[in-house]
Amino acid sequence: MTSLQGKTALVTGASKGIGKAIAIEFGSAGANVVATARTRDEIDGVVSTITGSGGNALGVLADLGVEADISALADRAIEEYGGVDILVNNAAIIHPRIPVTELNPALWRDVLNVNLTGAFLLTQKLLPEMIERNYGKIINISSIGGRKGGAGRSAYRVTKSGLISFTESLAAEVYDNGINVNAICPGGTDTEGYRAAFNTSGKADNPSLMDPTEIAEVALFLASDASSAVTGTAIDSFGGSNPLFG
Repeated sequence: MTSLQGKTALVTGASKGIGKAIAIEFGSAGANVVATARTRDEIDGVVSTITGSGGNALGVLADLGVEADISALADRAIEEYGGVDILVNNAAIIHPRIPVTELNPALWRDVLNVNLTGAFLLTQKLLPEMIERNYGKIINISSIGGRKGGAGRSAYRVTKSGLISFTESLAAEVYDNGINVNAICPGGTDTEGYRAAFNTSGKADNPSLMDPTEIAEVALFLASDASSAVTGTAIDSFGGSNPLFG
């Protein structure tokens, strides 16, 4: 039930961290993977990993903060594979702790543009073809930070909260079109972005951090036919950072 054989998945922010783990997991499950990011060497590495294991993958350079790149990305995926069955909106800018009084408005706009508007625009571009085929899986990568605000984290957390609301609103719109829309809210995860934003060595400093592959397993479930009863929800995948643990 978690096989993605014959399906095409587009994963944004696929060169590192959670996006990379999801792209590789989907490739292992049989999907044609369109992996996109802003760095050619890194995205080529992900494609090589998938194809080297017998999978099928295409790497496309795109900046999710540039609308023309989003349109070109969607067109390339449809041209190559005839359509996209699974969309994972994962690309994100993670900023360090910055008080609102010191937050550069340009950074605020960049974070909202990539993390939230980029997800909206790419979804909007791919939806008509999903609706026409009466099938689709859309997975938005939110965050534990999307559940409530936090000092110094305003821009990032606004976008992650917005993705949850976007998930719920879109799910209500397209349920009758055979499209499931869900979000994942990862807790602390040992990714390059997390290490850079918080100046940490990852698990070496905080053993409670999850491995990106743990989130990829949740994404695989949501992308598969096993999740047919699940839509319009945000799955809390907090791991060791769960507030229940103190």
